[in-house]
Amino acid sequence: MKRSSIKNYAKLIARMGASVQKGQHVVIAAQTEAHAFVTLLAEECYAAGAAKVTVEWENAQLLKLASRFEEVKELAFVSPWEEARLAERAQTPPVRIKIVSADPAGMQGADREKLTLAEMARSAIVKPYNDAMANRYQWCVAAVPSAGWAKRVFPHERAGAAVEKLWELILRVSRADGKDPLTDWMWHNRALREKCDALNALGLRSLEYRSANGTDLRVGLIEGAKFIAGRKKTVSGAPFNPNIPTEECFTTPKRGAAEGTVYAVKPLSYGGELIENFWLRFEGGKVCACGAEKNEALLRRIVSMDEGAAYLGECALVPYDSPVNRTGILFYNTLFDENACCHLALGRGYSNTVEGFERMKKEDFSAMGVNDSSVHVDFMIGAADLSVTGITAQGRRVPVFCNGAWSEELR
Repeated sequence: MKRSSIKNYAKLIARMGASVQKGQHVVIAAQTEAHAFVTLLAEECYAAGAAKVTVEWENAQLLKLASRFEEVKELAFVSPWEEARLAERAQTPPVRIKIVSADPAGMQGADREKLTLAEMARSAIVKPYNDAMANRYQWCVAAVPSAGWAKRVFPHERAGAAVEKLWELILRVSRADGKDPLTDWMWHNRALREKCDALNALGLRSLEYRSANGTDLRVGLIEGAKFIAGRKKTVSGAPFNPNIPTEECFTTPKRGAAEGTVYAVKPLSYGGELIENFWLRFEGGKVCACGAEKNEALLRRIVSMDEGAAYLGECALVPYDSPVNRTGILFYNTLFDENACCHLALGRGYSNTVEGFERMKKEDFSAMGVNDSSVHVDFMIGAADLSVTGITAQGRRVPVFCNGAWSEELR
């Protein structure tokens, strides 16, 4: 892979994704395998005007070892200096960039029960600080291939060839392989915004999902919430693109307003493990039953992580013929697979989908029906034959998706 192409990708993340501005502090979280790219990314952040760039390294193998040998109280421990750092960042939030690259199955063999208990305990301390930062900072999640991840996607290739192939795919579906990725993304953001404008003009109050695989689900929408996509803004008006790539138009569903059953069409990579061929049944908006052919216990832990984890926090519309899906590749990575087709998310809802969110408080969002949770877990439901019907406040039924594609009314 040409260094110039990778450098352009780093520039895209810094300037379009995180939209780093002069004088801002930037925090990059990344796996240790991505150290070479992170150096390029830090350079691009400084070139964009960053006053300081801090890198926080992660390593799946070290976390796996910790899960095996440390007690839950040690895994869950939030040191005074960590909490002080959280408090400082809540007061003046830095720009956050997350680079994902870990092997999707890299945590197999870890003590998942310990990690889940530790995550729940840490959340009690960490979540209030994260809530205080909500909608106040720019952030971006992007990806860099590692040998483990690349071999998962291309198991019959040598490690070096697999990494090269995955780089090519990442740059292609991230719209980063052209001569001017920043301009390409400007037009892409505009196209997504126009699609959301068309959806919002319908005044939808619920969505019905149906597919031959057994999906039959109705989800209520929040009055005052809207579909958003691509470019976002903080409460102070700073623009950013939170995901590279992105193909979704999404909104926040109403807590307690989901009825029926939905089947996933792709594996879910969660915490370094894969959950495969799973389904969820909702009653009164809450998961009342679920099952999976592989890792069902982990799926059950997710929906019981806290009170809000069993409710929906996102409805996202993505055509089945998206650039990601057209590759014919399963990425085993939610950042990409969620942009292949329609998806839902368990857990925390997005408050910035609500009109006037800049002037609202946490209790206002709760009263409107925005779900709250320490988790937000996307899972893909967009089968090739998926139909999505919107129902307006007046009861009019509007085709939104037909056979996995936008309906005629929305093209």
